[in-house]
Amino acid sequence: MQTIENYNFNGKRAFVRVDFNVPLDEKGNVMDDTRIRGALPTLKKILGDGGQLIIASHLGRPAKNPDPKYSIKQILPCVSALLGVEVKFASDCAKAKLEVDALKNGEVLMLENLRFYAEEEGKPRGLAEDATDEEKSTAKKAMKEAQREFTKILASYADCYVNDAFGTAHRAHASTALIAEYFPNDRMFGYLMGKEVNAVKAVMTEPKRPFTAIMGGAKVSSKIDIIENLLTKVDNLIIAGGMTYTFTKALGGKIGNSLCEDDKLALAMSLLEKAKKNNVNLVLAIDAKIADKFANDANTEFVKTGEIPDGWMAMDIGKETEKLFADIITNSKTILWNGPAGVFEFENFSHGSFAVAQAIVEATKQGAYSLIGGGDSVACINKFGFAADVSYVSTGGGALLEAIEGKTLPGIAAIQ
Repeated sequence: MQTIENYNFNGKRAFVRVDFNVPLDEKGNVMDDTRIRGALPTLKKILGDGGQLIIASHLGRPAKNPDPKYSIKQILPCVSALLGVEVKFASDCAKAKLEVDALKNGEVLMLENLRFYAEEEGKPRGLAEDATDEEKSTAKKAMKEAQREFTKILASYADCYVNDAFGTAHRAHASTALIAEYFPNDRMFGYLMGKEVNAVKAVMTEPKRPFTAIMGGAKVSSKIDIIENLLTKVDNLIIAGGMTYTFTKALGGKIGNSLCEDDKLALAMSLLEKAKKNNVNLVLAIDAKIADKFANDANTEFVKTGEIPDGWMAMDIGKETEKLFADIITNSKTILWNGPAGVFEFENFSHGSFAVAQAIVEATKQGAYSLIGGGDSVACINKFGFAADVSYVSTGGGALLEAIEGKTLPGIAAIQ
């Protein structure tokens, strides 16, 4: 497998799949350029070598082609400013040959939003709700052929392919997985993608022990596959957030108005049994900060997790739990954090998540490897100002979660 570090892009056209799915304001200005800055080392390496750069990305979830609201053209000024080079634009991904052929060494071309084309995702659009199975089957076959043709066009623009879009690595799309087949000897990960792959490897295949995972979130059902896989990998599994109370109720505790999936109580018990069978220390909160309403200015109390009165709900972990979690985390050598400990968006209920983040930072200082992933955990670590104090903050939400579940990610497999 090629590596971007050792590859010489001089005189070559490089098709680089990035994840520039960034938030825009009402005027189309980039509100957060983190993802763009994350890809800069890869883009600058290619330009520095004297290559010709073709940048491709999706933006949002457009349902038609074109859709001005989701045009990539809006982010060109931001990309140009950060890259320090004028970025040219091709308004039609499938008809960009003239713009590509005009490229010179050191020049940059950005393609229009890949998802303007249904062929990118390979899903038929416009099927009637009452379409027959035969009509659906015919449409899928036609789309598969159209996707092959679209992929072939994209591949024809370049001499080599670089995937630097970990956030889409779990999608078998034309630009993330299928295109790699056209570059058997000239395909590679970008720097950002390489970091993400190595981060997943560090926690899921080569963890130093003890390995602790902190899983937060509202629902057990949304994390079941992740928890199942982690119970075969970790030494400690800390359950935090709203799903704590499905476990608590399953164990016979009183949870008041706290979040709970009543249809998942048996599942919670089976996970507790699996943890015991696998000698995994599954840890639940022992006390909670409760509120009489879902608001920052709610009245609050601290109680044992199984003793929450009716009309009250758990909004954060309590002080005893903060210490319990921190003791486990600071004595760990590998740490994975996905999901906050409470409703961290409210200042009044952010202390538990802060305590978890603080413990992870302390463990990292002592030599532990710490990976933070998932939108809310990333938002937490950034809110508390600790992003630079942990080993790695992942840019991939769904992709990271599927990797933790143990799934093969098409975008990674296509390169490897």
